[in-house]
Amino acid sequence: MSASPVMHRLQQGWEQLLQYLPVALMGLLALGSWWLVRNAPMPQWPILERQQRHQPDYVMKTFSVKNFDAAGRLQSQVQGRELRHYPDTGMLEIDQAHMRSISPEGQITVATANLALSNADGSQVQLFGNAIVTREPLPATPGTPARPRLEMRSEFLQAFTSAHAERVRSDQPVTLTRGRDRFTADGMEYDHRSQVLQLRGHVRGMLMPGP
Repeated sequence: MSASPVMHRLQQGWEQLLQYLPVALMGLLALGSWWLVRNAPMPQWPILERQQRHQPDYVMKTFSVKNFDAAGRLQSQVQGRELRHYPDTGMLEIDQAHMRSISPEGQITVATANLALSNADGSQVQLFGNAIVTREPLPATPGTPARPRLEMRSEFLQAFTSAHAERVRSDQPVTLTRGRDRFTADGMEYDHRSQVLQLRGHVRGMLMPGP
């Protein structure tokens, strides 16, 4: 195969990866944290004392929280082995975190990690240890092409999910898999607003021929 078709195939695969990357990440990594903070029971000791101590003011063990839309359809679910909320920093910690969301068109996205950290409003979320974010495949519908399975793996992923800073980054090796195509790098920075994905260090890509 000549260099021109190879470069065209590489560029096409890269553009498709960028097109679907925000679908797999934005909105998912923030789900549930603000709801848990606002709705969890608060202890009875004075507020000032709670804020001065870096100790959790509530703990939930082997928990599962589900969020439904107005029609009763499941939108998201957060579960884990243990959840801790720290009032002095507003941080939320989840051990063995498992987060799942379902879009209105039925797209399922799952994020798992050994430890998840979130600030109070979910605008910053960090996944530590065996962090995996997966967007399951979605078959084609009239006017909408099929979406292949997309997976991101790393030992660390950090997402900024506010409207002013929609970014995902990692300073650890990452693996991006879309269908049968695969990219690896020593680190990454993705900016959803500019649609720019930067892969750092030793970058490798493998694009498989289509059916």
